[in-house]
Amino acid sequence: MPSSTVRILFAVLLCLIVAAPAAAQSTAPTGPMWTESPKAQIPADIARLNNHMNSVIEQLKPILVQIRVRRAAEPPTEGETPSTPEERRISGSGFIIRKDGYIVTNAHVVTDAERIQVKLSDGRRLDAKVIGQDDRVDLALVKIEATGLPVAMLGDSNRLRVGEFVLAVGNPFGLEQTVSFGIVSRKGAPLQVAAPGFDFIQTDAAVNPGNSGGPLVNMAGEVMGINSMAARNGTIGFAIPINLVKGLLPQLAATGKIQWGWLGVGIAEIGDEDMPKYGLKEPRGVLIRSVVAGQPADQGGLKPDDVVLAVDGASIEGPRDLQRIIASTPVGRAVKLYVMRGGKETELSVTVGAYKAELAQPSRPRPAPAPKAPSPRTPAPEPAPPPK
Repeated sequence: MPSSTVRILFAVLLCLIVAAPAAAQSTAPTGPMWTESPKAQIPADIARLNNHMNSVIEQLKPILVQIRVRRAAEPPTEGETPSTPEERRISGSGFIIRKDGYIVTNAHVVTDAERIQVKLSDGRRLDAKVIGQDDRVDLALVKIEATGLPVAMLGDSNRLRVGEFVLAVGNPFGLEQTVSFGIVSRKGAPLQVAAPGFDFIQTDAAVNPGNSGGPLVNMAGEVMGINSMAARNGTIGFAIPINLVKGLLPQLAATGKIQWGWLGVGIAEIGDEDMPKYGLKEPRGVLIRSVVAGQPADQGGLKPDDVVLAVDGASIEGPRDLQRIIASTPVGRAVKLYVMRGGKETELSVTVGAYKAELAQPSRPRPAPAPKAPSPRTPAPEPAPPPK
């Protein structure tokens, strides 16, 4: 037999050997490809909770808005690459508090905005303007031209307890109407120092980029706070207590800003080791580390190494008490400070001044930019529809 014929027969035989397993594997299985569930029953208590949570979420959808912002281009410094239009676009969340178009969100969402567009739950896109904002609390009030809008029901955040279930609602990464579930983990200072002394609501409900400005609600559907910030790994979120927001909204609406009280001092906690040095019987009060020249505390006679024990008769346990009381005191009002100085108690009258960010120590850092999600891309503001 010629060698060429042998080679051909060998090649055919090899192909048959290789193809045989594949042919065997291509045989379709018989019978069902999967097993259907036998309609397993969810425990009654869990089913009721599921149904209740779903009803709460459905009630919240109409009051939630997506806020799209285009920021003005900043002149690049030497050696920097100019920002792209995509980098200047961000999105956040907010919710409606008045039928005539007032919406609350975070200040960092609308800061330096060149254009703001609000997308309602019914799909309408309306241009918005900033009525007022406060960077210390990270709160902003914006307005759209609309009437008859659904509104959020604001609750009493003072009654919210650690361990209670909460829902964080918003538009993270541009994904609309997203809900995360968790509990109130803590009520206390946030990661960043905001309006001094005010307790924020800490939660393990996921607060992702784009959730900023959305509501944190309890199981009754009441807004307990405004989602504001999160740890970089996203496991800890913070919300501005809604009772604090209620106290600030009238001033934001009337003047466009919040005028915080200020003394002009650097302060520190009193520790057990400090008691003998300052003539204290217990480790409470606030140590004055420094006094800004020419500011209210300096004008009122407060000095470094004084220990503030009370303000207008209200006992001061630590720095946050003093910060909260002074920040909330109207500018121009005189307060009585009860001070321990050199082992002797003395009383000073200090007229509270207006907060000056440029003199505050330490100054509050700007919020870190949100990490970019690979998809979907943040949508650009679309043209508003013509008025009907």
